[in-house]
Order: sequence, then structure tokens, then C-alpha cells
Amino acid sequence: MTGSTRLAGSFRDPSGSVHDVGGRILRTVTDHAAAEYEALRDQGLYRRLAEHGWLVDAAEVGLPALGAAQGLAEAAEEAAPRYLIEHPRVPHLSFPYEWSFPLLRRAALLHLDLHLAAFDAGATLSDASAYNVQFRGPRPVFIDLLSLRRYREGEYWTGHRQFCEQFLNPLLLRALIGVAHNAWFRGALEGIPTAALARLLPLRRRLSLNILVDVVLPARMQRRALGDDATALARSVARRPLPRAAYRAMLARLRNWIDRLSPADTGRTVWGDYSETHGYADDEVEAKRRFVGAFIAGLRPETVWDLGCNTGDYAELALASGARRVIGYDADQGALERAFARAEARSLDFLPLYMDAANPSPDQGWRQAERAGFAARAGADAVIALAFAHHLAIGRNVPLPQVVRWLTGLAPAGVIEFVEKTDPTVRRMLALREDIFPGYTAEAFEAALSREARIVRAETVSASGRRLYQFERG
Repeated sequence: MTGSTRLAGSFRDPSGSVHDVGGRILRTVTDHAAAEYEALRDQGLYRRLAEHGWLVDAAEVGLPALGAAQGLAEAAEEAAPRYLIEHPRVPHLSFPYEWSFPLLRRAALLHLDLHLAAFDAGATLSDASAYNVQFRGPRPVFIDLLSLRRYREGEYWTGHRQFCEQFLNPLLLRALIGVAHNAWFRGALEGIPTAALARLLPLRRRLSLNILVDVVLPARMQRRALGDDATALARSVARRPLPRAAYRAMLARLRNWIDRLSPADTGRTVWGDYSETHGYADDEVEAKRRFVGAFIAGLRPETVWDLGCNTGDYAELALASGARRVIGYDADQGALERAFARAEARSLDFLPLYMDAANPSPDQGWRQAERAGFAARAGADAVIALAFAHHLAIGRNVPLPQVVRWLTGLAPAGVIEFVEKTDPTVRRMLALREDIFPGYTAEAFEAALSREARIVRAETVSASGRRLYQFERG
């Protein structure tokens, strides 16, 4: 096994670490976690949860491979592992600050469903990190089987605070206040502090029983824990074991509450209705779809990135034309919610994620490596950027050659749409500002694209002059 890379986000867990070894995803299990792992493996819990689609598949690697595991242990600065487990690779890593409200809610519900099923089998979760959930299309999957351990009679849910700060509080921020969680979560990787959310909530919201139990009282206890009576508080909790039924009831209550949450601001967003109001004539839409469909059918890419995916029209077209999966990006919450609903209702391998293209997710966390940024996770076979480039070039003042260089650098082939200044959409963008973009022309775009890649074909697809360009690099 050569080419081993320890995944930077796995350094915190004393139970083991995760490595990319020649493209294989391997997890070590140390002596610290061996007894818990063996108990849950032998009772079949991992297998049952995986068969249900809630837990990532896992297979022990045989003894001949354990010699190589010693090298993994030394690289991870941990003891030699007792076991080595292989997982299937998740097609695309994403993080909670890139999820829309429905994606975060689905991840929270998966976490609770898995916890309830484990609890009924005599197990619990040692933590409640949102980073332990990934997505395959719109379907969440739990990826950290070592978070599962045997339940101890009378214990409290030690992950409750983490669950609230990484799942519940971000959902409540949008559901009760109408503010999307993405920027806050990205700026504070451990989630939204309960004390901060409690200060934001108006008094009438605090009177809810659920809010009282999971926001107001925990915030008060956290303030007490910072004071002189922290030791007394800990002793008080230790003297009061939590009955098993109460533990399970807490999980079930949270699950029922989160399942009912919905965004507060469900009105129109800037681009949420674009697929119905774009202004294309029917024949123009068909010409655009033929161009994109032919590109995908000719390439049959494994992974397509759809930048400015909106509600997923062209993501669905790409899948129907031969793409295996599509990762979409958009900054409009309304469009992303509709895209997720489409992917879920039609069982599409389409994951729509939040991204401000002028400020994509950076490398961050411990040593700026714990959570890989957008560029570090690049790996698409094709990119489509329809009605997208002008939002960077004119909406965010990014020089057109830089926009083209960035787009063509994301994948070896793709389709980019150029929208003329005479187009109604661009005219609206320039209506209340000075036109400081003399270099924004079709000729300049073609010249920039020709410097970065080969233009395979181009076609004008609208009366306003919108033009599609298919490119190949190298």
C-alpha cells in the first residue's frame, strides 16, 4: 500500500484515524476502541445500519494488510491499530456550511434515526458532529462507525450540546429568524453557540417548550458552568442518572421537532423562480438543452459540476444524457431548496450545495487543513456554467479573463454561456450602476477562452445573443 495520506479531519479521535491509501479509504481501530468495535460488530449493528443505508459500508482488511497498517499508525502518531477497516469512497465531500436548510435537516434526521436505532440495540453515539454525515446525491450517510459505542445505564447524552450547536441551532436560525446558517457556520466551524442563539430569540419564541428545553435552559447551564458553581453543578448531574426511557424520549422529541421545521422566509428569492422567468422562448430553451445534452452524451462524464445550478434543470438533463452524478452550486437559498426537492423526489444523483463563487469555501480549521476548501476538493470531469460568468464579471467586478481561467481550470472539458451586455438580465444588473466593463465583450471572452483551452464548438441560442461555448483543455 503506497501513497498514503492521512485525512486531516480525523486527527481528533483517539479511536483511530482515516487514510487515503492509493485511492482506498482505510480506517484504523486502536486498542482504545477495540472492545466497543468488537461488541457492536459481533451483534451485527454495523451491518444492519449499513443495509438500511444509514451507515457507510465497512469491511475489515485481512491480516496480510495489517503490516502496512503499522506504517499508517506511525504516520498518525498513534499506537499500532488492532483492526483496519475499508470504506467505500464518498464521491464528493461537503460540509454543513455548504448545505441548504433541507440538506442540514436531512442530516440531522439521519443522525437521530441512526441514534434511535442504535439505542434500541443497546448502543449510543459518543458525539454528534455534523461532519460525520456526508451525502450521496440527496441521501445522507453516517461515516464514523467508531462514534457508536455501547450504552451505559443511567448515562446522559454527552453529544447533546454538540448536536444542538451543529444541527439544531443552525436550523432554528433559519426557521425562527429567517437567517441562513451558512456564513455563521463557516466562520465558526463548531456551529452556532446555544448562548448566542438564545440572545437572538425574541421573548415569545422562548416560551416554547422545545426552545426552553434545548436552547434557554442549556444556555443558562452553560453560564453557570463558567461560574464558581461549576463543580457543584457537575456533582449534581452525576448524582442523577438519566433513565433509559427519558434518554430515548429526548431523541424522539428532537426528531419529531426537527422534522416539522421549515424555513421562515419562504417567499420569492432573486433566482429561485429563474427557471420560469428567464425570458427564453421555447425554441431557445430547446436549443440550449440540445447543446448541453450533446456535450454530456459525447463525454459521458463520471462527475459534472453545475455552477449556478439553480433549481436543477440542467443537472437533471446531464444525468439523463449520460453523466453519473452532478454536484451543483448556487448562492440562492430558494433555488437550492427547490433543487434538493427535485433531486429527492426523482431519486437523482444530484447534490446541490451552497457557494458564493466569488468567495468559495477555503481550507480551514486546525492548521488550515482540517476542512478542505472548494479548490482542494476539485475533481470534476466536466463543468457546465450556464448564465453564470456575467454574475462574476459584472456582478462582482472580476476581470473576464480571470473568470474564464477559473472556470476552465475546474475540469478538463465544459460548457460556458456568454451573455451579452444587450441581454435583459445584464441590462438590469447595470441599471443602477456605471458601466465600467469595456472589456466585457464576446470577442474578449472568446480570446480569453482560446488562451486557456480549445473551443470545440459554439452556438448562439437566443435572440439576445446568448452563446454557448464547449471547450477542452490540453
